[in-house]
Amino acid sequence: MPRKRKLLAQLSALQNNTSFAQINAVEQLNTTPGADPSPKSSKYFVIEKKHSPQLQEDFFNQPCVSLAKSFLGQILVRKLPDGRELWGRIVETEAYLGGEDEASHSKGGKQTQRNAAMFMKPGTLYVYQIYGIYFCMNVSSQGEGAAVLLRSLEPLQGLDAMRELRRASRKAPTRLLKDWQLCNGPSKLCQAFGIDKAFDQRDLTQDAAIWMVPGQDLPGEQDVVATTRIGIGNRGEWAQKPLRFYLRGNRFVSVVDKKMEREMAAKGHSPGS
Repeated sequence: MPRKRKLLAQLSALQNNTSFAQINAVEQLNTTPGADPSPKSSKYFVIEKKHSPQLQEDFFNQPCVSLAKSFLGQILVRKLPDGRELWGRIVETEAYLGGEDEASHSKGGKQTQRNAAMFMKPGTLYVYQIYGIYFCMNVSSQGEGAAVLLRSLEPLQGLDAMRELRRASRKAPTRLLKDWQLCNGPSKLCQAFGIDKAFDQRDLTQDAAIWMVPGQDLPGEQDVVATTRIGIGNRGEWAQKPLRFYLRGNRFVSVVDKKMEREMAAKGHSPGS
């Protein structure tokens, strides 16, 4: 069955969901009493929560590159203080291999107060700030100081709340964000999911506000593009290593490597084959 028809068939089995009430500021997301917990789902939402087991420690306890690839297609869930949930399918990641990796915050095996989460058990969140404004979220893996950066999500549920969280995090008024613009970048997904430094060192297998559940229709090797990481051009050979992974043909990815995709096509690697 074609993927679109399969998604629609799964979606038709879900109960009709009412829309989020209009939210004026991010504070209201945290304090609105008696809010309607019914989620607004996009057409891509294919998982029924009550039947979705949470990913456990054995999933996260794998080598960094393996984990970066395994994340693709899995679902990140963020529960807001008022009880509503935001869901996003992971479509892009980057692997940072620890001490040997010149682009990693743990290069040389140096452990600091800032990067301590990278040395904690697999499944621990490492959240850091860039430019003094934005946040990025990583998940620790096997390997001393190794972690996976979550770069992009495909929004599935709670899109109205994501838009309000994004708007509250930006200073200047801007036009309404489209679905594909909500989480297509590491700091954007943190804004859309309300992730800040307070989430650093949290355990994805134990936390009540953020966790992961298994995705459906997980990608095969032919669906995954392996290419260079973003924004590390001054790291010598490490800038050229194929340690960024994304779902080929997915419009929610932040940066597409057209050259690599053409090479895959030339080798007969067609998506979904």
